[in-house]
Amino acid sequence: MSEKSAQKRIYILETARKVFIKKGFKSVTMKDIVEACEISRGGLYLYFSSTEEIFMEVLKMETEETDDVFSGSIGKNATPSDILALFLKEQKKELLGRKDNLTMAVYEFFFVNKFPKKNHFLKQQFEAAVKIIEKLIEAGVEAGEFYCEDPLGAARNIMYVLEGLKIASQTRGIAEEVVDREVLYIMRGLVIEE
Repeated sequence: MSEKSAQKRIYILETARKVFIKKGFKSVTMKDIVEACEISRGGLYLYFSSTEEIFMEVLKMETEETDDVFSGSIGKNATPSDILALFLKEQKKELLGRKDNLTMAVYEFFFVNKFPKKNHFLKQQFEAAVKIIEKLIEAGVEAGEFYCEDPLGAARNIMYVLEGLKIASQTRGIAEEVVDREVLYIMRGLVIEE
């Protein structure tokens, strides 16, 4: 793919992301993306064959960007508790920025498309996050920062709490104090008090 084609593809994905944020997944058509990108229908089909394909690519791009921002924010002397606190801070930003994210579109997409469970993108993403948090907790225990008898269980619990907060933020709204209370509860469960 030429540099110009690669840039055009990225432009389409970034523009489509805005459309999905605004309209969700179910309501978006290829025509909506064509109009938002101000390109021809044929121009769009050179790169993508369906809204499903575009959405999956948007999700992959979003994951890569999140990983880049997160790893770019970690200092080289960061402790496990620093890294966990940064992770939770990023989650809080996403929870409170409910109008500027793909959460609702993601749920719509996976309710509409019944993918095989073993290859399910959300499941893979969830399990990868659990694994990272588990390793972080284990490192914190080794460093004497955390106390935890079951790092995997704690990591899974943290992700379930965050997933619940995401749903709450989309369905009924969520106050910053509520997010802070839950994050503090998570940290209190791990940090060794001196």
